[in-house]
Amino acid sequence: MGEKEEKGFVFRDRRKIRLDELNSESGGGEKVEELSKEEEARARKEYDDASKQQRASEETQLPKVTFSTFIFSLASSALVHLGEVPDPVSKKKEVNISMARHIIDTLAMIEEKTKGNLDRDEEQLLKTLLYDLRIKFVQKCS
Repeated sequence: MGEKEEKGFVFRDRRKIRLDELNSESGGGEKVEELSKEEEARARKEYDDASKQQRASEETQLPKVTFSTFIFSLASSALVHLGEVPDPVSKKKEVNISMARHIIDTLAMIEEKTKGNLDRDEEQLLKTLLYDLRIKFVQKCS
């Protein structure tokens, strides 16, 4: 009579790879099943719906994710690690040359992997940022 029925939720794991399927003998290869187009579309729609709900609850609106904003974000991080601009959290200028080099190398990898797939403005932006960051890197190392 005094029992309350607990309400909760059900979690269904819809991933196509399970941890018990990892094959340690073949160098860590994974057994992966292809997603059906319906599963992929459903996952994309669920993500879009959740993303819209989350965006609506944000205090500040973040910029739209484009190739340019992504590249600017990485370049800004490199500038922080080169000590050119203060860290947004600590408000101090600190040099971390290893992290700066890592980010510059990441941008160079993106340039290589996107060759022929960028519009002229995106390509020029990436080349210019890489040039500027490499020059600043060399100056810090000298």
